[in-house]
Amino acid sequence: MRTIIFLGLLIASLSCLAADEIDPAQQWPQWRGPSFDGTSSTAKPPLTWDADTNISWKTPLPGKGSATPIVWGDRVFVTTAVDTGRKAKPEDIPPPDPRFAEKRTEVPENYHQFKVFALDRTTGKVIWEFICAERVPHEGHHSTHSYAGASPATDGERLVVSFGSFGIYCFDLNGKLLWEKQLGRQETRLGWGEAVTPALHNGRVYVNWDHEGDSFITALDAADGKTLWKVDRDEPSSWATPLVVEYQGKTQVITPGTNEVRSYDAETGEVVWRHEGLTLNCIPSPLRHEDSAILMSGFRGNAAAAIPLDATGDATDDALWTLDRGTPYVPSPVLAAGRLYFTQSNNNILTSVDAATGEVLMDRTRLEALRNIYASPVAAAGRIYFIDRDGTAVVIKQGDRLEVLATNQLGEPVDASPALAGRQMFLRGEKHVWCIEEK
Repeated sequence: MRTIIFLGLLIASLSCLAADEIDPAQQWPQWRGPSFDGTSSTAKPPLTWDADTNISWKTPLPGKGSATPIVWGDRVFVTTAVDTGRKAKPEDIPPPDPRFAEKRTEVPENYHQFKVFALDRTTGKVIWEFICAERVPHEGHHSTHSYAGASPATDGERLVVSFGSFGIYCFDLNGKLLWEKQLGRQETRLGWGEAVTPALHNGRVYVNWDHEGDSFITALDAADGKTLWKVDRDEPSSWATPLVVEYQGKTQVITPGTNEVRSYDAETGEVVWRHEGLTLNCIPSPLRHEDSAILMSGFRGNAAAAIPLDATGDATDDALWTLDRGTPYVPSPVLAAGRLYFTQSNNNILTSVDAATGEVLMDRTRLEALRNIYASPVAAAGRIYFIDRDGTAVVIKQGDRLEVLATNQLGEPVDASPALAGRQMFLRGEKHVWCIEEK
């Protein structure tokens, strides 16, 4: 069953600016922002807030999810998964794959709705919502995860939403479904759940499908969802979003992996270069610094490497620098003013390195007010923002020594990473989407 609800559609349509009238650098169009590195060069979010101070609006969101909101023009887009409470008949519950019978998470028996919302950026009111699918999941998820862990992406004309095993969906910005794509069923490690965030670039949607079954990466035509190419991957489960970069007249799609880091030719899917793999459970997204791609992960080990974008073939020995300590497990690093900032595992231990040389500038320094961290840090206005799972935020000054500028309490758990645009910060909490803006 699919339902679409339009509220004030005519007014909303008139207020939604055309793509060519909007500067992408002033939006947050995808996971990790306009430059895919967690930084906004134009945003000026507040330094301080709490549940009552510098809150422009908060909108309750049904269900559960950890996907980061994205921002384009006058709209904020966010996904969620809602347990309907409606129990499925035994014959409607997907049978387990016998190859993965030892999964440790409990398979639900209720139907779930997989939904996308468009909110008014000024008021937080729901402009439209759409039920992409209503299905019984075939596996559970980690207790700290959800069925809506993938962030949307937009190019200003289309909105691409991924629910992984439950479909990839493309809309116009007014909520009209343009196409959907079913890529099959994922079987994640230990049944911990999915987060298949798409990368949208120059009319193509790149989807990395690493799981315990037959892994692959594919490129879809953003206009109609048709498969342009698909390449098998010898990789176990990972949750990292591909990095798409243009370099020397060609476009590369760069993917972390436990076995290998690989760069694919965006036009053909051919491997451009490969590098030795990272750790198990790759989650942090790669980013670009000048002429290199920087990748890292931090589960059951620590690994980071800067790989030149002009590499070809086996680039295992070509890394500009490597690091074997202090790297993150769930959060992605942020790049600001030539410095990488990241936390160790999911802990409150901060490291900063020179992105060009790998020189450690701030070595595993404790952020005292924080505890367990899933949200990725973001940067703007000379500051770095860190938010932990309790909703506590620490704001530090960009630099080579720790200088805490503010500590803020939202009063609601947060796993999703912040989105920055203009003078606003958007946070997806456990129950609400928050717009934080200085008053």
